[in-house]
Amino acid sequence: MHTIKLKISDKVYDKLLWLLSKFNKDEVEIVSDVDIFAETQNYLEKELNEIFNGEATFHSLEEFDEKLEDSIRANETKI
Repeated sequence: MHTIKLKISDKVYDKLLWLLSKFNKDEVEIVSDVDIFAETQNYLEKELNEIFNGEATFHSLEEFDEKLEDSIRANETKI
């Protein structure tokens, strides 16, 4: 499924929503910026709480690079 973002004038907003409402939920789903913002905010708050509570795991740049190389090696034959 694809996501697009449109700027719509007030004149046609209601008409467009009416048209989109004629599709099934599995064909077209209206996703508002508020929903996306709230989801992102919740995720970031959870991550921040893990840091504050000492539950977060941190990795050095060298560890990250090693994990990345391992992942590349494991998947390069699949391409």
